[in-house]
Amino acid sequence: MQIPIIERRRIEAELAKLMFNALSERYGQAEATEILTDVIRKSAIAQGQQFAKSEPGGTTLESFIKLYDLWTMNGALEISVTRRDGTHFDFNVVRCKYAEMYREMGLGKIGHILSCNRDGTFCQGYDPKIKLKRTQTLMEGASHCDFRYSYDSSENAASDSAPAINSAKAAGDKK
Repeated sequence: MQIPIIERRRIEAELAKLMFNALSERYGQAEATEILTDVIRKSAIAQGQQFAKSEPGGTTLESFIKLYDLWTMNGALEISVTRRDGTHFDFNVVRCKYAEMYREMGLGKIGHILSCNRDGTFCQGYDPKIKLKRTQTLMEGASHCDFRYSYDSSENAASDSAPAINSAKAAGDKK
């Protein structure tokens, strides 16, 4: 049985906070942010690969959508699906307990790195044919997060594995 993702993120965040603070003291906040961003991206890809290995029939957009039960478990995300078909999974997150949790933990300034930054990179490990386009997040102060996943079954899709996340903070940029 999988634990809810929000519980996993809480455990990871407790350690990440200590590491980020130590790195900031030693190397400065900019370097600490860069290191944390890189580590979280690698973790998201590795976790995507682990989930992909557990798919008996291989990965598809539908198998990816079913994983969302783990992210929304216990009301962690309140979403409004706007499109769901064989090539798209679009939804808005109207409440994010991940963002609320990071703020409560005093991690509001790096919550986008700990959570939002994972969304597109998870797909690189799970199935590079799944791409994310997102222009805003609750973590950044928007009214909602706009997730737009697409599935490209063409031969070129897997070779272009960079996520299309337009959100500056979600991509790890500093404002």
